[in-house]
Amino acid sequence: MSKKVATPRLPSPRAKIPAGSVGIAGEQTGMYPSETPGGWQLIGRTPIQLYNPKKEPPVLLNAGDYVRYVSITQQEYYDIQKQVQEDNYKVNVIFAEGGELRE
Repeated sequence: MSKKVATPRLPSPRAKIPAGSVGIAGEQTGMYPSETPGGWQLIGRTPIQLYNPKKEPPVLLNAGDYVRYVSITQQEYYDIQKQVQEDNYKVNVIFAEGGELRE
């Protein structure tokens, strides 16, 4: 991540961060898969369900995965959130093989 947007953690963590929140701490970004306390600077939120104990595997992302954040409107957020709740949303996954990306 660019040092231009790097930012320190909060001096004291928030008691409750909503699931799907996206934050910055130092020179890295991360997403909160479930509602938890946290001290990262929040920069956005995804309507995608990152953790679902009823699915196999229960997590959407794995260590080492790259994530591209895409800006969406509030209406698009609600539309995607509804599709996720109805189990009708498909996440666009691109696989890297031999250094090349493929969908």
